[in-house]
Amino acid sequence: MIKATQAQTYADLRILLSIIALLVILGSIFIYSSSSVYALERHGYAHYFLYRQLIGILVGLCALSIAALIPLKTIHKLTPFLFISSIGLTALSLVPQFASRIHGSSRWINIAHISFQPSELLKVGLLLYIAYFLDKKINTQQSILHSFLPLIIILAIPSIILLKQPDFGFTATLVSTVLAVCFIAQFQVTPLLISMTGLIPLVIGLIICYPYRMKRITTFLNPWQDPQGSGFQIIQSLIAIGSGGFWGVGIGQSRQKFFYLPMQHTDFIFSIIAEEIGFIGIFGLVLLYVFFLYYGLRLACAMKNQFSRFFILGFIIVISLQTIINMAVATGLAPTKGLGLPFISYGNTGLVTTLLMVGIVINMVKSEKNKRF
Repeated sequence: MIKATQAQTYADLRILLSIIALLVILGSIFIYSSSSVYALERHGYAHYFLYRQLIGILVGLCALSIAALIPLKTIHKLTPFLFISSIGLTALSLVPQFASRIHGSSRWINIAHISFQPSELLKVGLLLYIAYFLDKKINTQQSILHSFLPLIIILAIPSIILLKQPDFGFTATLVSTVLAVCFIAQFQVTPLLISMTGLIPLVIGLIICYPYRMKRITTFLNPWQDPQGSGFQIIQSLIAIGSGGFWGVGIGQSRQKFFYLPMQHTDFIFSIIAEEIGFIGIFGLVLLYVFFLYYGLRLACAMKNQFSRFFILGFIIVISLQTIINMAVATGLAPTKGLGLPFISYGNTGLVTTLLMVGIVINMVKSEKNKRF
């Protein structure tokens, strides 16, 4: 574990927050750049998605502020309730009266004319509860029945709900994050490794049983097999990335955003960024995420409070995994998953919940300094 002084810890936090702020600013710039043509055609004015994203940033900063001010003891006590509530909200996406079906998946719900993606709230609830669970169990000698089995149940319930939406990519990301945190925490390492191996037949079965997933695999292996159909999106993404060259075509000058590349401001915004600022710009963007991972892990390791350490670890890992998967999909290195680029892709629910988690991280660092937990 890294031993850090309070000054070093606060310096790491400031750097981490600066990286996040820069990513959010870059996201706003490229959301406008990538969506302006689409927004003008569909909604009548080019700033539509930028305006909504700015509202999301404002709400997210409010959530961040509230999360940073609530006593950490209160968050700790409320964690089981928050986890159960997030599961309940996510389950509502399976109820037709509340669900909004988009692109074949029921990932959104409408309550009082407010539409949001409850799985993003589940991400917060699950990461908090895993930190809460490990904090309770990690230093006690428990049998598999009282330690590993509850962990499987904690993972199984949200996974079943997410797979019913269906959202295979998000499920895999959350499960991988939890397993990584448990592995780092040295919690029941042997059963974890066995369970990860045992999941392979299940994953294969889930792919084989659903034709659209098999289609994604075959498209990933050879998108040129159906260039005007299933392979169109990834081919256009590769064209956008290749068109950027070393220096890019210039911010706002993308050609692929003219209705060639679908989902250009959400799942495939990385491709538009690569087209506009080229290899040199993408190298800088990747470097920002690498620094995010590095300083986030330093911050987690500096926490003496286990609840704080495990939550920060989960937050850093899940954001990093989403980043890797998004970039891999855009570059044709992974099948399409429907995951946005953290802090950058358009999506208010994801942005607000991510900034909420940033607020919890700030709270944990402050509580560590003031020894309030």
